[in-house]
Amino acid sequence: MSENWRKAGVAGAAIGVIAAGAAAGVAVERLTVGRGMRKKARLALDASGPYGSLRGTPGKVRADDGTELYYEVDEAPEAKRSRFRRKAAPTVVFCHGYCLNQDSWHFQRADLRGLVRTVHWDQRSHGRSDRGLAQADGSPLTIEQLGRDLKTVIDAAAPAGPLVLVGHSMGGMTIMALGELFPELVRDRVVGVAFVGTSSGRLSEVTYGLPAAGVGVVRRVLPGVLRALGAEVELVERGRRATADLFAGMIKRYSFGSKDVDPAVSRFAERMIENTPIDVVAEFYPAFQEHDKTAALANFGHVPVLVLAGDKDLITPSGHSEIIAEHLADPELVVVPDAGHLVMLEHPETVTGRLRELLARAGALPAAANVGAYGSTAHPAR
Repeated sequence: MSENWRKAGVAGAAIGVIAAGAAAGVAVERLTVGRGMRKKARLALDASGPYGSLRGTPGKVRADDGTELYYEVDEAPEAKRSRFRRKAAPTVVFCHGYCLNQDSWHFQRADLRGLVRTVHWDQRSHGRSDRGLAQADGSPLTIEQLGRDLKTVIDAAAPAGPLVLVGHSMGGMTIMALGELFPELVRDRVVGVAFVGTSSGRLSEVTYGLPAAGVGVVRRVLPGVLRALGAEVELVERGRRATADLFAGMIKRYSFGSKDVDPAVSRFAERMIENTPIDVVAEFYPAFQEHDKTAALANFGHVPVLVLAGDKDLITPSGHSEIIAEHLADPELVVVPDAGHLVMLEHPETVTGRLRELLARAGALPAAANVGAYGSTAHPAR
């Protein structure tokens, strides 16, 4: 085996770890299945799965560094928009997470279509948005930059009227940055917020379910490894393809908490993550280690806030959601059983139900009926 090919294999495995938010290997049960059968299964799922097929009215806007950001708007019928309140109904803005794109909200988008106006956008260097120009020129990616990007999208897609902001993982951090940078916007227009599987800081302490000693070693070498991999994009992508089965197993391990996830949903998540280039993965990762927006949560104290997490989330553990809730005036804290990091894909009924209730509290929907148990809820002691 050549040295380059060996490096490609190692790089591919590393990308599987990083893209799923982990830092070390995991046992992969799918290795016992024939490679040809797995390839045929993936092709069949890609051809038949409806996930990620929803599209809205497209739009593009340039961020402060010139990066073109892509968004889509799903309009609500005018009659429905004016039925529940005399003033304008809120626009719901969805912000996706690291190595994903706007399609990660597929189930929630499908449920809310025709009921409320929604905006779905791709964060810079993700999905249909362009590669960040500032990052291409060598500037480090920051969570603050993402907050400014969100402000740009809001100005273009929802320039007036109340807002409900919904963010998963990195998307939640983006909303926190928006609150820190533009508190007047939040005070004057935001009427509800949902923080899903996210964190306000201290991500450097997350162990990803691994022994603490091993995580410490990985953290010391990971920045240098990522820089090296980011400089060898073609080699790394070859390696990732060569280790596709390991990559898929890692995604399943670090994205979901239950064992009976729909294979088409699992493949859908895998496809979104594998479409994130290694140089983008490398650019974004350091920002999470520096992320600290706990103080910014005070800017959301005047509105209903849903804080939701999976109890088996290895990327942003539910304890991080509990910390977020502790810094809010009156949050609804929901911990979903048997749920991992991609809780909105793994348990869509639960997330959508809780989100509908938030929208009802924010005046975007009529008061929702209680449709059943969603998970454990708690209000932190104050």
